[in-house]
Amino acid sequence: MSDTLDTLENITYDELNEGDTATFVRTLSEDDLVLFAAVSGDVNPVHLDPEFAANSLFGERVAHGMWSGALISAALATVMPGPGTVYLEQTLSFKRPVKLDDTLTVNLKVLRKAAKNRVVFRCDVTNQNNQKVVTGEARVIAPTEKVSLYKPTLPNISIEDRN
Repeated sequence: MSDTLDTLENITYDELNEGDTATFVRTLSEDDLVLFAAVSGDVNPVHLDPEFAANSLFGERVAHGMWSGALISAALATVMPGPGTVYLEQTLSFKRPVKLDDTLTVNLKVLRKAAKNRVVFRCDVTNQNNQKVVTGEARVIAPTEKVSLYKPTLPNISIEDRN
């Protein structure tokens, strides 16, 4: 497969080493925020209502904490170890709010390998100002078979007018 931007390739258990790192980057858009609310069912007005959010602890609308958690999942599933990974466990500590147009970088680091293809990762998520927004650890079953495949094509979904 020639275009690496359109492919997913995993890193097998045997290829992983303690200290290995990988990143995944995503910017929070209005569509992401609203679609995450729709998919999750979490319609807390601090995420969706500017007037309500203005009077909140944050002073403005913020992302769902689990949106950052979902980015960790995406990093594990698509970057390292990648396709074939089985997500077993995740701890999360939310350090600061994520706001619209924030660009988050998920930083993964292999902490240790264990029996039965288990791998523990350090998971740090930082914003565009290099401030930690989420920290935690994930435990996965890493794939044992090497795969390289085309990324699935997702529909282009946007929110036209919510009002």
